[in-house]
Amino acid sequence: MPQPIHPTQSDLPEPPPLQSGASATGVRRTRVRYRILGLLAIGTMINYLDRTVLGIAAPQLTRELGINAALMGLIFSVFSWSYVASQIPGGLFLDRFGSKVTYFLSMTFWSLCTLAQGLVHGIAPLLAFRLGLGVAESPCFPTNSRVVATWFPQNERAMATGTYTVGEYIGLAFFSPFLFALMGAFGWRSLFYVVGGVGLVFGVIWWICYREPRDHPAANAAELDYIEAGGGLTHRKQNAGEPQAESGISRQAPKPGGFEWRTIGQLLKHRQLTGICLGQFAGNSTLVFFLTWFPTYLATERHMAWLKIGFFAIMPFIAASIGVMFGGTFSDWLLRRGVSANVARKLPIIAGLLLASTIILANYVESNVTVIVILSVAFFAQGMAALGWTLVSDIAPDGLLGVTGGIFNFAANLAGIITPLAVGLIVAWTGSFVGALVFIGVIALIGALSYIFIVGDIKRIVLAD
Repeated sequence: MPQPIHPTQSDLPEPPPLQSGASATGVRRTRVRYRILGLLAIGTMINYLDRTVLGIAAPQLTRELGINAALMGLIFSVFSWSYVASQIPGGLFLDRFGSKVTYFLSMTFWSLCTLAQGLVHGIAPLLAFRLGLGVAESPCFPTNSRVVATWFPQNERAMATGTYTVGEYIGLAFFSPFLFALMGAFGWRSLFYVVGGVGLVFGVIWWICYREPRDHPAANAAELDYIEAGGGLTHRKQNAGEPQAESGISRQAPKPGGFEWRTIGQLLKHRQLTGICLGQFAGNSTLVFFLTWFPTYLATERHMAWLKIGFFAIMPFIAASIGVMFGGTFSDWLLRRGVSANVARKLPIIAGLLLASTIILANYVESNVTVIVILSVAFFAQGMAALGWTLVSDIAPDGLLGVTGGIFNFAANLAGIITPLAVGLIVAWTGSFVGALVFIGVIALIGALSYIFIVGDIKRIVLAD
């Protein structure tokens, strides 16, 4: 899954030491940016519900449409095909039309694609709407990043990013029981109607409520000054003779001569980047399993009823939410204690990937409760390991933060293409999920070994001229 790229602390001016929300003039600043963050968190939650509701519907849908496990793996996978392919076009659209229009159109069209999946009676239209969903969702996280960089000073962006990122897991955790009960009462098609309809309604709410800082009537000058002092407010109007505010997204100078494709090959020759790309692929493989095959695993391998699945499905997603927050907090705590960046950044990721590999143990226990505990620990660990993006800004060469992040993001999203297909083929060939859980666990171990033996020192890459 894509994550935003943030500037390093040295890239931006320090915000003024204001206390208790007061500005330098004594005027208490407003907190409109937190309302905007609430919109992002809800939008991200709906985004993940739309892309993962197929996993909840899969046990019933496969029976009605006559889809085997291998074909279902393909259907899960095609979302990531178009999602990855549309990242650059989606970013260009965002740069051209801005956050408000892009997010509104993105949510409207992805919600329509979700709703339309409830109308299908064959495999071809289901594949088509999944491809459309990937295209429509592609600008979501770049828009999240742009909004955070616009509305928040640099010293609050980690908090803001963590808040909307947790929405990925929280929505699935708390709405899963309702969705499983809905499917049990009204069938799998009702899931797509309800989730798609909610997205359409929220798209209208976004259009009504979102404003750029310069245009928001509730944001006072004290809040705007505070955001701008921390490197945000990239679109604020300038007074006559006032120097243009610099972007809060990145202030690395462009490489002389512009981008060249051979730069990608040069970057991939450096162990730091290849190592973290492999590690991110490994961590995302665990995430993708839970977003796609997890409900089918509970229904077919563990033979759970719908209501029981809905109850048990809460636990791993809550655990993952805690893992995301714990991993970042633990890493920052280590840095504050004087631990080196090598240890502080890599230790939570390595520990998380090693712990995620314990998902294999679910093959060897009978109790459903014990299975859910094992899966919850594995998903907690995956959340812990979700620090890879922090390392991108640490190792990216000057002027190449964007392309370095693009390579990393491509590797991360390959998991969305490969993992559902691999799990589907394994289940189709063997008739069980035993081999599939071994596959996920082994990939996690490979990711941990990559950070231990390949990544090496966390230092900025220097390319030859």
